[in-house]
Amino acid sequence: MGNPFVHVELSTTNLAKAKTFYQAAFDWKLEEMPADDGMAYTMINVGDGTGGGMMEHAPADGPSAWLPYVMVADIKRAVESARALGATIKVEPAEVKDYGWYAVIIDPTGATLGLWMNNPGKSC
Repeated sequence: MGNPFVHVELSTTNLAKAKTFYQAAFDWKLEEMPADDGMAYTMINVGDGTGGGMMEHAPADGPSAWLPYVMVADIKRAVESARALGATIKVEPAEVKDYGWYAVIIDPTGATLGLWMNNPGKSC
C-alpha cells in the first residue's frame, strides 16, 4: 500500500485552550513531551487510529491550523521527488531527536503536507 497518514499536528495560538477543548470534545489522552529547545509539545493518543501532537506558535506566525503527515521510507528522496514535481519545500528535512525525520512541503495547488520518516527501531 502507499504512504499512510501517520500523524496530525495542531499548531495553535493558544495551546492551553486547544488542549482543554480537544480533550473534552474527543476524550483524547494528552501527554506532555520534554523538549530540549524549551518548546512545549503535547502528544495526542486517540487509542486506535492516527494520533498526533499540539504545539503553540505566536499569533503573528498565522492562524491555528492542523497539518497531516504521511510516512515515507526515505525523507530526502521524498523531498527531492516533491520538488521535482513542483512542490515548494517549506521545511527541509530535519531530525526530531531519537524519533525520526520530518519535512514540510507545499504542493503545486498550495496545500501543505508533512512528511515523516521513523528512525530505525522506532514507530510513530
